[in-house]
Parts: sequence; C-alpha cells; structure tokens
Amino acid sequence: MTKPLKQIHLAAHFPGVNNTTVWSDPGSGSHIEFSSFAHLARTAERAKFDFMFLAEGLRLREQNGLIYDLDVVGRPDTFTVLAALAAVTDRLGLAGTINSTFNEPYEVARQFASLDHLSGGRAAWNVVTSWDAFTGENFRRGGFLPQDARYERAQAFLRTTRELFDSWRGDEIIADKAAGVFLADGEAGRFAHRDAHFDISGRFNVPRSPQGRPVVFQAGDSDEGREFAAASADAIFSRHSTLADGRTFYADVKRRLARHGRSPDQLLILPAATFVLADTDAAAGELAIQVRRQQVSGQTAIKFLEQLWNRDLSGYDPDGPRQPAELTEHVRPIGPWRQGCQELIEDAPGLAGLPGMGELAGRVQAPPAGVGGLILRRQPGSQFEKLGGGRGCAPGGGGQGCPVQLRRDQR
Repeated sequence: MTKPLKQIHLAAHFPGVNNTTVWSDPGSGSHIEFSSFAHLARTAERAKFDFMFLAEGLRLREQNGLIYDLDVVGRPDTFTVLAALAAVTDRLGLAGTINSTFNEPYEVARQFASLDHLSGGRAAWNVVTSWDAFTGENFRRGGFLPQDARYERAQAFLRTTRELFDSWRGDEIIADKAAGVFLADGEAGRFAHRDAHFDISGRFNVPRSPQGRPVVFQAGDSDEGREFAAASADAIFSRHSTLADGRTFYADVKRRLARHGRSPDQLLILPAATFVLADTDAAAGELAIQVRRQQVSGQTAIKFLEQLWNRDLSGYDPDGPRQPAELTEHVRPIGPWRQGCQELIEDAPGLAGLPGMGELAGRVQAPPAGVGGLILRRQPGSQFEKLGGGRGCAPGGGGQGCPVQLRRDQR
C-alpha cells in the first residue's frame, strides 16, 4: 500500500528584522537595495514557493542610547517593497507584516486592497501587535497596551478592515460608455463602524480586489496569539523546533478552532526551518558552524544578553563561564518572548550544567538542528522529511491535511 502524498507549503523569509544576520560576511548582499528583494522573490517563484514573507520593525533598535548595529539597521517600507515585487513576479504570494497597534484600519485596508489589485490577487497580511512603549514613542498615540488589550484591539482592527473590504461587492463597476454610467450602485464603498477602539464612517475608495481580502497570518505564540489565530487567521507561524513541541502546538491550536465555528482544515500551520546548503554533508555541517559563529559572535552574545537582562555585561568574557547568582537573582528578562532564556537557566542541572555566555545566547536565539534548522547537501536526502512530520503541514500533522492553496477565493 502506497503512502499518501504529503502536501507542504513553502515560503521564503527575507531576513533582517528579528534575525541575527550575517551582514558582515563578504558574500552577503544589501538589505536595502531592491535588487536583493527581487533576487529572492524571483528565486522563490522559480522554485515554486507559495509566498515570500517580510517581517517589519517600526523603530531602529537601540542599546545604551546607541543604534544596535549588530543587526540590520533599517529597511524600506514593507508595502513599497511588496508593490515593487508585484511588478517583477507573476505567481508568488506577497506577505507583509503590518502592525495593528499603531496603525489605522482605513489606511491599512487601502494599502492591502491596492497591493492585491497590483499583484493580481497575491496579497497576504501577517497581523502583529507591539508590546513596548519604546516603539510607541514613534507614533502620535504613543505608549503601549497590555497584552490582552493588544489582541482585543487586533481583533477589532481586523474586523474593521474586513468591513471595509466588503463595502464593495465586486459588481458595482460597469463602466457603460454608451450610457455614461460608471457605477451600478451609488452606495458602493459606504461603511460605518463603531466599537471600543474605532469610530469611523464614510466611503472606502478602493474597489473590491481579486481576493476580496488578503490572506491573514498570525505569528504570536502566547495564549492570546493562538486564540487570535484560531478565530481569524488563515495560517499561523510556529517557532517550535522539535517534533514533540510541534505536535503539542498543533493539537492546542487545532482544538481552539471549534469554538470559533471553524474546522481544523481552515487554519494552516507553518513551522520555521533554517537551511544550510552545500555539496556534501560534511561541507554543509562545517558551513553551518561558520554561519552560527558569525550570527552569535562574542560581541553579539554580550549585546544580546544585555538586552535580555537589562544590565551592563561588558565585563564578562563571552567564551568564559558566568556566575549564575548574579544573573538569576532579582533579574527578569525583558519582554515575554525572551522567557526562554530564563527557562534555560532554571532548567540547568546545577552549576556544571549552566552554559557559558556565548553558548547561552546562541541557544536562546536559534533553534537546534532538526525541524527548525536543517543541514542539507544539495542532493535529495532524508533530512527534508523532517519538515513533513505527518500528513499535514505542521510537525505531527495528525492527518488533518492542509488547504490546497494559500490564495483565497474572491468571495
């Protein structure tokens, strides 16, 4: 009996935001010049990838009052890049990370509807929130929202944009030259929305786009983020790098769908994978070590751990041992997404099991080799099978399968 074919969806992530990059490597290209974006997009399309994904940061990273230049410093606006990529690709989905905390629904809806028109129905939206006042200083409203309020606003934001998208049915434009009639319905685009976050009314000025609305992604791993995905997203990104953790994540997210009136196949799960390619296994393994050392150099390790613990660690040797009491007593990591660092410390089997500074930073910043980090030779090999895990698109797919397409129907 033959095994059923597995279906996976592939996306290319352009690094630079929320990544430890190797921009200093002689072989690295620009993270600003359009040619770099176009090269990755065309390569992904040629390889039959579903979509290309851009993360986004709304403020330059700073540390001790200085720009944090160990990562990529600044990048062009996401919508501008994706609109330009629509002109040099034909089939590739174009996914952008757009914030729901500091933007406004009308503006974002116009931008995504426009991108969907320009790309012929290939727009996708990774809906994110911001948790820190540091980013908020860049915006008129400023400040920040607690986690539960962030996702409450995100849900209201998404509902509002969908009302705007749906204010056009898609059949209003008739453009009858002989009769001199452009619109069949004079009420096209009219909307009115009022809730605790938004009170807007008027006319939405972008006619219905090919998809009707963009494909919606969610990347949050908190309880609120998972619930948001179960209620509203078409796909959720998974950061879990082991088969066991992937299965647990899969089961948790899928069980939430029923209470929102959705079936298990209505939410796609996309685990992250990092590839290192070379002509042989040995060469790939050696290259992976070189890349990792560039990603977490001694300087980067110290800077990263200073961010985690919000204290000066310049006196520490990144390659030497550390004194755990100084870093575990009365110190908590900054930001909920960095809790993994504290867990590494708390789970260590005594002082002998505690990693050094550089190793600790490396373990926090990147997943181990496995589903989250694959080392591959160029020839087909069994390593790639780790991506499938089960019949679905997530590790331990559980037989639920995945949607055939990421692109949405027009209605």
